[in-house]
Amino acid sequence: MQIETPVVIVTGASRGIGRAIAAEFGRAGYHCVIAARDAAELDSLADELATAGAPRALVVAGDLRDPAQPQRVVEAALAAFGRLDAVVNNAGATKRGDFMALADDDFIDGFALKFHGAVRMCRAAWAPLKESRGCIVNIVGIGAHTPVAEFTIGGPVNSALINFSKALADRGRGEGVRVNTLCPGHIATDRLTKRIEVFAREQGLSYDEAEAAMRAKQGLTRYGKPEEIAKAVRFLCSAEAGYINGTNLDVDGGATPGI
Repeated sequence: MQIETPVVIVTGASRGIGRAIAAEFGRAGYHCVIAARDAAELDSLADELATAGAPRALVVAGDLRDPAQPQRVVEAALAAFGRLDAVVNNAGATKRGDFMALADDDFIDGFALKFHGAVRMCRAAWAPLKESRGCIVNIVGIGAHTPVAEFTIGGPVNSALINFSKALADRGRGEGVRVNTLCPGHIATDRLTKRIEVFAREQGLSYDEAEAAMRAKQGLTRYGKPEEIAKAVRFLCSAEAGYINGTNLDVDGGATPGI
């Protein structure tokens, strides 16, 4: 019996965790539909996947804050491959800073991409995922669990996305679509590098000193790797995780102490 090549959409795929997720699915034999705003970085990723011998990768560049863009991504996937098996909503970074210095537009923008972009992608992808009995993984973040003063946008966005995902999993329970969330902790990406650089300037430290001081404060012996997040996401989309639905998985090295 011929088995069709599975298809996954990965948003925010141009760099960091999203890029690692797409690479992991490519190695696992998926067609990857890679979405982000940076077309050049997406083209670079598609070339990397092709060089590694992965199935075809489809680039769909665009801004997921545009209400019509998620539907375009799903339609492109179906036009190219005729099916959809998994969606990984990874797009979206929120602004950190002093609450009194953050404007309404900062809050609106934070929800526009990470929350509303994911909601629209789930809506657009639901019918083909129901047909394939597929799955959704929404990448959230440990800020959902532990409010901190400088993360008054990201924390609420992340919490809302977990609540939404739980509600959608309740629907999926009866329709054959699994919906889970994954909360990365402190992961060695460009975003973390920038935070360390800011901390180094503020404290008058070298980069290495600042990195060590931040890790010590967080109680970590090392930072996580994007590839570790990618492997966990692929597991959640695998047959081995076929009875996991409506669950949040923290991949944070134990940084979150709460229950």
